[in-house]
Amino acid sequence: MELTVFDTKTGMGAAAARKGAMLISSSLKEKGRASIILATGASQFEMLGELVKAELDWSKVSVFHLDEYIGISDTHPASFRKYLNERFVDLVSPASFYAINGEADPEKECRRLATIIRDQEVDVAFVGIGENAHLAFNDPPADFETLEAYIAVDLDLVCRQQQLGEGWFPSIEAVPSRAISMSVSQIMKSRTIICTVPDTRKANAVQKTVEGELTPEVPASILQTHQHTWLFLDRESSSLLKREEL
Repeated sequence: MELTVFDTKTGMGAAAARKGAMLISSSLKEKGRASIILATGASQFEMLGELVKAELDWSKVSVFHLDEYIGISDTHPASFRKYLNERFVDLVSPASFYAINGEADPEKECRRLATIIRDQEVDVAFVGIGENAHLAFNDPPADFETLEAYIAVDLDLVCRQQQLGEGWFPSIEAVPSRAISMSVSQIMKSRTIICTVPDTRKANAVQKTVEGELTPEVPASILQTHQHTWLFLDRESSSLLKREEL
């Protein structure tokens, strides 16, 4: 895991986007196509805003997204499909966008998406880390063992409070309690991972992810085992790290 710390989240997001664009470009030159995973949430605003400016042939890039609430329509303000359509898909017109349909039967939707992604080599996964150190919607204790590509999960209270705190919902009661998430094992199959994590509220999760033990209680700690992961932090999110090189 390679760490880079920036004074501001703007610099961090731009750097993460540049690194990701370089990796996508390499895959396009190597294979003539590329597949990526995109995360959502407030942590990805700056990164996505810069990534859409990259001079890439997006018509040769397929896009998967990490997670979606069960029971949420694609017009709901908190819908991740809506988020990605507005901030990425509609702006660059990728070859494909394999959206998770939160209104579909969860088991059938997981099987549908698994059928699609099993034939894809994901070149770059753009991810974040939750306040509870979740990776996608794999809240602690995360399932590190499942080989299913997508799973239906229960969201814990800390995760739901984060969604409320970021302003996606008007009350905790309005935050869904279940979601469809890409599994940890599927994320870890990606050739490269770009992880962008701003803000003080993520500092504890970052410290446990980087310096703590590998454990399902800290889902993002699994990134320690991926040889090609770049972690982009700002001063606030890295504030609890003790590593001398920071």
